[in-house]
Amino acid sequence: MRLLVLTLTLSSFALTSLYAAEDVSGTVVATVRHVDRGTKTVVVTTGQGVEHTFHFVGHTIAHGTAAGSKDALDGVKEGDQVAVHYTEKGGMKTAEEVDHVGRDGMKSTEVAVKSIDRGAKTVGVKTADGAEQTWRLTDRAAVDTGKGVEKGGKVTAYYTEEAGRKVVHFFKEN
Repeated sequence: MRLLVLTLTLSSFALTSLYAAEDVSGTVVATVRHVDRGTKTVVVTTGQGVEHTFHFVGHTIAHGTAAGSKDALDGVKEGDQVAVHYTEKGGMKTAEEVDHVGRDGMKSTEVAVKSIDRGAKTVGVKTADGAEQTWRLTDRAAVDTGKGVEKGGKVTAYYTEEAGRKVVHFFKEN
């Protein structure tokens, strides 16, 4: 009887670990290849040629969505360069937030990280021209910064400018 209980307990831990390992989150910078409004999915292709399919749900946020629209898909079209912040569970990728990158969206630049203050939501950076600056972090960036972003590390910062200040939305390791 004890052996049966032990076996069942170990099996439940193994299954829990298996399912927990499937919960993933990340960010992909890619070009929109296809938008399917019927199934609320978007297919993107990275610069390395990897394809990802993302499901849009009621809470998906898209920066750059058409004015007054409540549907995040309204701001996404084929050919757009986007950054998709997503979660993945059971092999299904759900878009949590979509940011446009480029002329009408976020800008990007390579920087060296000098300091990170998650509490103050700031990051000290050294730009390519050698200038040292302090930039603000969005709530998401303040939480995510530090996952692979280290002091002294070179990263690509994706940012917007608000009231004359740079606001980092996320970093990508170089």
